[in-house]
Amino acid sequence: MPHQIPFIDWIALSIFFGGWITYTWFADHSRWSGKSLPRVMDFHRHRWMCQVLQREVRVPDTIVMGNFVQSAVFFASTAILIIGGLVAALGASDKVLGALTTLPFVSPTPQELWGLKVASAITVYIYAFVKFIWAVRLANYSAILFSAAPFNAGKFNDEYAIELGKMIGLFGLHFNHGLRANFFALAILAWWINPYFFIASTSIVLYVLYRREFRSKSLQAVNRLKKIASKE
Repeated sequence: MPHQIPFIDWIALSIFFGGWITYTWFADHSRWSGKSLPRVMDFHRHRWMCQVLQREVRVPDTIVMGNFVQSAVFFASTAILIIGGLVAALGASDKVLGALTTLPFVSPTPQELWGLKVASAITVYIYAFVKFIWAVRLANYSAILFSAAPFNAGKFNDEYAIELGKMIGLFGLHFNHGLRANFFALAILAWWINPYFFIASTSIVLYVLYRREFRSKSLQAVNRLKKIASKE
C-alpha cells in the first residue's frame, strides 16, 4: 500500500520524474533548445538532403538510412528483453529481495516498495520501447520519401529537401528520447540500493545529458562545421 512505502522514496521518485520531464522541456522546447546538439544536427540533415537531390547515384545514402533503422531496431529489441527480465524479477521478488539484502549499503525493502521500484523501471523501458519503435516507423517512412525524391528538379529540390530533412529530424528526435530513457533507467538501478543513491544518480544523469547535448566537444565540432557550411 502507498502508506507502507517510506516518504523519502516518494520524494526520490518525484525528483526522478520531475527532473526527466523538466530536462525534456529544456532540451527540446525551451528557447535554449536551439543550441543543443540534436537541434544543430537538423541543419546538417537539411544540407544532406540538398546534396542527395543533386546526386543520381544514392547508394551510400541508402546505406546510411538502413543504419538508422537497424540502430532503432537494436535498441527496441534490447528494451523489450529488459522488460521481460523485469517482469520475471517481479514474479520472483522473494528470491531477488533475499539476494539484494546481502549487499552492502542496501536498505531494507518492503514488498510494496520493491514492486514500486520494478514497476517504475518497467514504465521507463516501455516508454523507451515505444519511442524506438516509432523511430523505426519514421525511418521507414523517411526511406520511402527518400527513394521517391526527384533528381535535379530545380526549385522543387529546395522545398522537398526541407520537408524531407524535417521528417528525418523527427526520427532523430524520437530516437534521442529513447536514448534518454535508457540513461534515466540507469538512475533507477541506484534506487535498489537506497533512495539517497537514487537522488544522487538522477542528478548525475541530468548533468551527463546536459554536458553531452549542450557542452560537449562534439557540439563544438558540429557548430564549427555549420559555420563553414554557412559561408558557402
